[in-house]
Amino acid sequence: MELRDRSVLVLGGAGLVGLAVARRVLEAEPSRVVVASLRASEVEEALDRLRPAAAPGTHLEGTWGDLFVPDAYRERGRAEVLADADARAQLVDDLYGQLTPEVLERSALGRLILDVAPDVVVDCINTAGALAYRNAFEQAASLRDAVRGGRARIEDVEGLLATLYLPQLIRHAQIGLDAMKRAGTSIYVKIGTAGTGGMGLNIPFTHSEERPSRVLMAKASLAGAHTLMLFLMARTPGAPAVKEIKPTAAISWKSIGVGPVHRGGRPLERCDATGPVPLADVFRAGDAWKGLDAPIDGVYLDAGENGLFSLGEFETLTALGLMEFVTPEEIADNVLREILAHPTGKDVVAALDAATMGPTYRAGVLRAQVLDRMEALEREHGTRAVAYEMLGPPRLAKLLFEATLLATLYADIDAVAALDPDATAERAVALVREDDDLRQRALSIGLPIFLPDGEHVLRGRRVIAPPDPSLAPGDPSVVDAGWVDLRAANWARWRDRVVDLQAEIATRAPLDEGSDGDHEYGDASGRLRPGRLAARVLRVEDAGERVKR
Repeated sequence: MELRDRSVLVLGGAGLVGLAVARRVLEAEPSRVVVASLRASEVEEALDRLRPAAAPGTHLEGTWGDLFVPDAYRERGRAEVLADADARAQLVDDLYGQLTPEVLERSALGRLILDVAPDVVVDCINTAGALAYRNAFEQAASLRDAVRGGRARIEDVEGLLATLYLPQLIRHAQIGLDAMKRAGTSIYVKIGTAGTGGMGLNIPFTHSEERPSRVLMAKASLAGAHTLMLFLMARTPGAPAVKEIKPTAAISWKSIGVGPVHRGGRPLERCDATGPVPLADVFRAGDAWKGLDAPIDGVYLDAGENGLFSLGEFETLTALGLMEFVTPEEIADNVLREILAHPTGKDVVAALDAATMGPTYRAGVLRAQVLDRMEALEREHGTRAVAYEMLGPPRLAKLLFEATLLATLYADIDAVAALDPDATAERAVALVREDDDLRQRALSIGLPIFLPDGEHVLRGRRVIAPPDPSLAPGDPSVVDAGWVDLRAANWARWRDRVVDLQAEIATRAPLDEGSDGDHEYGDASGRLRPGRLAARVLRVEDAGERVKR
């Protein structure tokens, strides 16, 4: 992609890698670069450093806040959000509820992407670290202690729910994808992590006496989960081109300085012991130490999100045979090359595409034999299995049962294309009442049968797609999700689907003219095949098509 006259959003743009990426992006003279980071002071400092590199026609701006919370709370610290009952409840509701347009639009990440509408998003946030370092293990232990002691409160439960890793990662990825699709973003590049700086589980740099610590293992696990989500995002129709650059070494450095040492944005306070304390009292003595009202200072190397390192720490970390290191500029060079469509060989998503196994020629040949054999067995035993609802979604089983009713009532596709909806509704309900086996199969797997009058329903022991309490009975979203719908309007819908399928078959390139057209099994027979129709609905109508093989 040519970046001139394009807009670029750099998430985590004030960090070590983000700043290097923003510099490289500015060299391509885009029309707009938005630098987003957690703190206002970080963003202002980053903008000061980037302005000299901005071309006269490039608009450079910044924004800040926590992108893992609702937008209304993005400038509040996480501890403050969790201490506020209303804010905490909203956070948990948005994490665990349905991803509605309202949830997307009130999310800090969603709101930012929708407002900026960037052509390119470069995500330099260490998502795995941001989530894992909240330490769900401590939260879980604390909640269990509170329950055992009869002290458990709703804020303890919601605090753990707001800390659990996967719900946060899933919702973060969902919001990012949907917001970019709505904003028309063309390219999304993620700067990922391996969680261990490229080292194995023998890594000596960890967060406790465990080796490796549970927190570090959680970070590595989240990093892997995030990569697979990116892999799937890249296979989603309408999504931007998705790439991930995953450094597997320590990333350094941002600057070298002398002065007070800060941790988490605050000075590392100097303290001293008041004197020897008996070993038995050392962890409960209240006056074993005193603050000196002065910071620790010295020479430091700023390693960005990893904090400040002393000379000895940096020398040890980057030593040959330990974590070693890679510079942020080298990462940024690869990011820019990928954006400009020059493959670097460092895109993890492309690597997974190349390394994973997709559909095979052998499987395609065998598919026809399997379908023929199963059809022969159904004829031999006089049965129609239709669906067992073990694959999901229940919408698939619903489509198969409705298509099976059509296949039973009409001789071929041409007849279905000419059906009368009202007459079909009458014939379908009569068939359901007469055919005990077919009716029982639908009800037994949890599919209710919505009768043509729109007021009565047949149901079995369970309903796999029950109505949400907030929705009216018979809401279209519920019926479409997993109810066999015998109403005339639904049969008109099926008629239109079959007419569209006929048009597709009639206009596709014939085999005599080459391989341009997709020819599905059984199309030439004129028979109505429930699986064929259901597959087309899921592929075309529900936008579920596979875009990579």
